[in-house]
Amino acid sequence: MKKQISLVLAAATVCSTLSAGAAAPVFAGDEVSFTIFNSKSELEEYLEEAAEEYGEENDVDIEVYYSQDTVSSHLATRYASKNPYTLNMVDAKDIYTIGAQYGLDLSDQDWVKDTDYAISTDGKVIGFPFCIEARGLLYNADAISKITGEEFDPDSIKTLDDYEAFLQKLVDGGMELPTGILKPDWSLAAHFLQQVYEEREDPEAFIQDLYAGKVDLMKDEKFNALMDFFDVQMKYNMFKDAAISVEDAQVHQALAEGEDAFQFGGCWEWNDIIDFDYTGHIGIMPVPQNLEDAYTGSIVGGGSKFFYIDNSENTTPEQQQAAEKFLDWLVYSEDGQTLISDTCAVVSPFRNNDVTCANDIGAEVKKYADAGKMVPNYDHDPDDHYPIVGASMQKYLAGQIDRKELAKEVEDYWKNVKPAE
Repeated sequence: MKKQISLVLAAATVCSTLSAGAAAPVFAGDEVSFTIFNSKSELEEYLEEAAEEYGEENDVDIEVYYSQDTVSSHLATRYASKNPYTLNMVDAKDIYTIGAQYGLDLSDQDWVKDTDYAISTDGKVIGFPFCIEARGLLYNADAISKITGEEFDPDSIKTLDDYEAFLQKLVDGGMELPTGILKPDWSLAAHFLQQVYEEREDPEAFIQDLYAGKVDLMKDEKFNALMDFFDVQMKYNMFKDAAISVEDAQVHQALAEGEDAFQFGGCWEWNDIIDFDYTGHIGIMPVPQNLEDAYTGSIVGGGSKFFYIDNSENTTPEQQQAAEKFLDWLVYSEDGQTLISDTCAVVSPFRNNDVTCANDIGAEVKKYADAGKMVPNYDHDPDDHYPIVGASMQKYLAGQIDRKELAKEVEDYWKNVKPAE
């Protein structure tokens, strides 16, 4: 089902020259030239093709670049060499740091009124939201129906007790172990444990209390409610004998092909799931907890990737204007809307885009977003949060530490880390 795109870049020489640190693109006659930095690897081929087609139709030359390096360090290198990209796709936290320093004020752009996900710093709109991503409990409705003989209704599971009883029903029906757990540090810490910070009235105040060493996680209702859920996932994990050695592809395949029924994850995993013999009807639902609060019935998410336009002395006004027009095209043209929702299969953050998301999980995320049932992301963790806290979560998953020890390691991390800017 994946769209396969083959693209030969005509400006290979220019690419290699820019990689070596040459000056930013210049004008070729009346044609303006600008660069795009892409930090989402699975979109590279789609953005390259879109840039080529858009460029031909609008008399502009666009080159798209991708790097596996950390976004902040990669862009710092480009700025140090006075060779910044014109249009930069970054994470939200990078907008507050790099974007705040170098970003063009986009407050006067028409698209600002059509989204709730733009990022502002110092009263100026800097971040253009490219897509919404959300996380929750993924489920394979077809695999479930095959066992129960009934259409699966995720709304029927309100609490963790409901969820565990349902898992036992699947076991009794012949699905030996109905859950799967992704083991990477980013999944365990940046996505799952992150909800401990996000699902509360004032996440920033809670984080500041963590920095100050004032939080006892073992007495925190949200931490315990989420870890109770995680314990249930571990109990029924079909990969429990290889919990921290199982490959991501195995976990995705099990859900895609209906070997198990549930795993925690997000809409970005769509392309991994459809790599296999996808049964269809993979959906997303809130993480069930035995704690009823303002976040019950909601998934967690928000703007995932953001563009900012460079406003340094190394980018010309003509290049900035060309980049602004490209962003307008993404929002208001039929081709741009289709690129986002269908070709890239991500969730559009713009209300005027009614192109159905080609990502089944994303299409459900859009419903939660439109219904206001989405808890906002917390985007201000220190850069080393997920590798360090993720390692602690991996030890817990492997049975090497208990919950009390996990809580202490998380608390110790926050007490001894430098606060994010």
